[in-house]
Amino acid sequence: MIVIHAVGSGSPSRHRRWWRKRVQWGGLLGLMVLIYGSHAPLIALTKVGGRVPFSSSSCVLLIEITKLLVSLATLLLTRDLSALRAPLSLALVAPYAVPAALYAFNNNLVVFMQIYMDPSSFQVLSNLKIASTALLYSSCLGKRLRSAQWLALGILMGAGVCHSYSSLDLEYPGQTEDQASSRLHITAWGLVLVLVYCFISGLAAVYTEQVLKSQRLPLSLQNLYLYVFGLAINLVSYLLSMGGEQGFLEGYSGVVWAIVVGQAANGLLMSVVLKHGSGITRLFVISCSMLVNALLSWALLGLQLTPFFLLPTSMIGLATYLYYS
Repeated sequence: MIVIHAVGSGSPSRHRRWWRKRVQWGGLLGLMVLIYGSHAPLIALTKVGGRVPFSSSSCVLLIEITKLLVSLATLLLTRDLSALRAPLSLALVAPYAVPAALYAFNNNLVVFMQIYMDPSSFQVLSNLKIASTALLYSSCLGKRLRSAQWLALGILMGAGVCHSYSSLDLEYPGQTEDQASSRLHITAWGLVLVLVYCFISGLAAVYTEQVLKSQRLPLSLQNLYLYVFGLAINLVSYLLSMGGEQGFLEGYSGVVWAIVVGQAANGLLMSVVLKHGSGITRLFVISCSMLVNALLSWALLGLQLTPFFLLPTSMIGLATYLYYS
């Protein structure tokens, strides 16, 4: 997590810089919480007849194009072009292909798995990536965690188990179809997909953090390398999915364009966190976004939250406190 040390008896300008940094990081992390928490409800809001009407591969491709263009514009505006004049080498650029492939797979998977669960189930269970990322973070990057932090991760795992048990697709006598559709639910396939999603998410985050911090390059240039590979991989994905008659922008609405803009911004902000913070910070952003997700699911989708839902939510809050206390 981003740690800002307390400032002693320094000059007023030093205090102002410290508070400015805190406000900037707070705003950045708050915006990420809002964007991440709204992603799954917005996807569910686009469904027509229970199905997503647009091509997920074209949506992800547009997200990659947007991030690439913003990274290029940032590099040009900052006039930090000295790195561009340096000769490119395979050892310098190739590492960015790995996270691009992993992120491309997960970006498509997160859209596909909405068929098998409701948005709040996805949001709560996606906190399992805290455990997978922490294990990879500790083993691959050599970061040691305290006993209380491992306990916090165990509590998060328990929260995921509690929620998955309470939200399994069970039939109840006398339950109407409308009541069943608005109840928290996840199928067996949905649970498998969430586990795959969490492992790949953790692996991609840890690997990306290692690459961004090991190379002394401008972040905008590193993003450029990353999104060039991301664009290429997702372009192939889109071309392979063109078997049907669906057009590139068919089924797009204002909500879909909001998803494109939001996810592009989230990807760019996430690179800032991984470069200057850690993958653990990213995971607690996701955890906190559960509240935004639940509120939007209730307001926009009419999702009925059962009292049992408060148990895993409280467990996640306790785990967050233990980890950073």
